[in-house]
Amino acid sequence: MDAFTRFTNQTQGRDRLFRATQYTCMLLRYLLEPKAGKENVVMKLKKLESSVSTGRKSNLNRVVYFICDTILWVRSVGLASHVNKEKWRMWAARHYCCFLLLSLARDLYEISLQMEQATRDGAEREKSPPQDPPGYSVADEETEWLQSFLLLVFRSLRKHPPLLLDTVKNFCDILNPLDQLGIYKSNPGIIGLGGLVSSLAGIIIVAYPHMKLKTQ
Repeated sequence: MDAFTRFTNQTQGRDRLFRATQYTCMLLRYLLEPKAGKENVVMKLKKLESSVSTGRKSNLNRVVYFICDTILWVRSVGLASHVNKEKWRMWAARHYCCFLLLSLARDLYEISLQMEQATRDGAEREKSPPQDPPGYSVADEETEWLQSFLLLVFRSLRKHPPLLLDTVKNFCDILNPLDQLGIYKSNPGIIGLGGLVSSLAGIIIVAYPHMKLKTQ
């Protein structure tokens, strides 16, 4: 209980909980909308999602996105009805998408460094080159290369949980702006699930600071 209290006392902790609730509502709403007799529940989920989203406005810490998102919030509560909602929504989505692309590029760079180190470590352990078995073909070589590559990625991420968490979080986050910009369309269920997974990864990072990625 003390750990939960400390977590919720942090601005980032509260924001992650709000965000997880928001995307959980989105996912549940998507799952319940096709079912008859669930209109009242869907409406309550939609209102809760909107309320939680509003509660996150003062907790966003990326300046450009904060400006765009705040203007959208002012428009949504009726304080500035003349604001072009779609224009500012697209500006916010573009900034967020660029930010996440840069973050994913950093993650890929870090993964490449870890893979390079793992390859060197493996080369030191295996002094003699492996012998190809009889009947070995080019197709077998390509399949083995792909398996080795995927195994190397898996081992690199398994040894570095902060890098795994950051990569998963950024990949799940980028689904939303890609959908808003029309680059890669997703349904609310996929976006809600991705947002929930990302929020849970963020909760882990806030609750356990040593899980935050430290770049080289």
